[in-house]
Amino acid sequence: MNSANQHLPQIWIPVAIYLIATLYIGYYSNKIVSASSKDKFLSEYFLGSRSFGGYVVAMTLVATYVSASSFLGGPGAAYTQGLGWVLLAMTQLPTAYLTLGILGKRFAIVSRKVKAVTIIDVIRERYEDNSWVVWLASIGAIIFLIVAVVGQFVGGAKLFQSITGLPYMWGLFLFGGIALIYTAIGGFRAVALSDAIQGTVMLFGTILILVVTIIAGGGVSNILRTLNSINPDLLTPYGVDNFIAVPWISSYWVLVCIGILGLPQNAIRAMAYKDSKSMHRAIVIGTVVSGILMLGLHLTGALSRGIIEKIPEGLTVDHIMPVLAIKLLPPWLVGIFLAAPLAAIMSTVDSQLILMSSTIVKDLYLNYINPRASEDQKRLTNLSMICTAILGLIIIIASIKPPSLIIWINLYAFGGLEATFFWMLILGLYWKRANAYGAIASMITGIVGFITISKFWPRPFGTHPIVLTLVLGLIAFVIATYVTTPPKEETIRKFWGA
Repeated sequence: MNSANQHLPQIWIPVAIYLIATLYIGYYSNKIVSASSKDKFLSEYFLGSRSFGGYVVAMTLVATYVSASSFLGGPGAAYTQGLGWVLLAMTQLPTAYLTLGILGKRFAIVSRKVKAVTIIDVIRERYEDNSWVVWLASIGAIIFLIVAVVGQFVGGAKLFQSITGLPYMWGLFLFGGIALIYTAIGGFRAVALSDAIQGTVMLFGTILILVVTIIAGGGVSNILRTLNSINPDLLTPYGVDNFIAVPWISSYWVLVCIGILGLPQNAIRAMAYKDSKSMHRAIVIGTVVSGILMLGLHLTGALSRGIIEKIPEGLTVDHIMPVLAIKLLPPWLVGIFLAAPLAAIMSTVDSQLILMSSTIVKDLYLNYINPRASEDQKRLTNLSMICTAILGLIIIIASIKPPSLIIWINLYAFGGLEATFFWMLILGLYWKRANAYGAIASMITGIVGFITISKFWPRPFGTHPIVLTLVLGLIAFVIATYVTTPPKEETIRKFWGA
């Protein structure tokens, strides 16, 4: 890392330009938020007034999904496990297609019909304003989103530390502070517009680091020969010592592919596009960009083992991408590459922060604690921004003592959110008989089951805990639904028009 310290000014110039640009987006978005009328403030601050085209929707969806785990933890795991982890990572390819294809049209129709601004708004209408459903969903979202954002803050701070040599705390407060400022003042519009830029930066950075890695290793064939000499297991689909067994890799189709339909930070994107043409364009762009990012990042991590056989002392495999960048790139390109994982992390942080803020302010405070607060726009504006800022500060404090291996933090948060929301969203949108009692049973079974199974049976039947969790959640939902009363005809007409 000493060579990086000698070139700090060259590294920091492109990073500083990127960070200033994100702050400007927050300022620009804040002017639009401030100019919105009283009855449109919530829709603008928490959903950007549903005004985004295909490219922005695609990039905000992909950038929200691609996080510290994808840019740091995932390549680190690929460095350790080889090409098998690349195969596992590609299960994430259909992210945009599944989210917008399955949720998009239904969410657009229903959310506009019931004037929903948040995911919980849709859930509240579908399950007939059952307060237990709303509170359980909101609490589950907040708990697991906090876990997810802690992982992102840790990733951002570690990235600063490994590239610049600055203390971990400096990186944490600088990175966390900037993400917090532009999200708090600009709301969802700042999130979506910055995500569009961040997604573009991520795409460029991924292609750059993959190309220079292949060149530095003397071509793919030469690198593969080197990996084979290190450990032949690095070239198999099963990883080192059969770590990625068939049941395990198969279960990842559930966790990071099908299960993403239960991620509220993704689902909200299905409510933000302006028309059907934008949605269809977003599906195509999002799928292509997701494929390039997932393949490029994880393949780079696997191939880097043929160039860097040992992680520098004091670092972990989470640092393999910045270590590789410093080794292979000139200082000014290191700065551009540094902006790519920062973009991934910040785009995930801002989306999750605004989602938590909307859950607390819109779904809980305005609906159940003080409904009359919506009549005072200035108070509501201040409350929304303050809530976002406080959440960010709490998460920064929680990140001061960082846990290791970011990828497992992120995947745990994924599992918890899916256990909470998956069946409630999918069955609520596509099964007329689904009712509030089924949703409650599914959430309780899912949250308690996922935490318990992860703790005491981390690989049930050789799979990830989310598989058994979702099976139990589905059983609980169906049983509770059939032994209780069906939803009202008014609800059926509202969601199905018949």
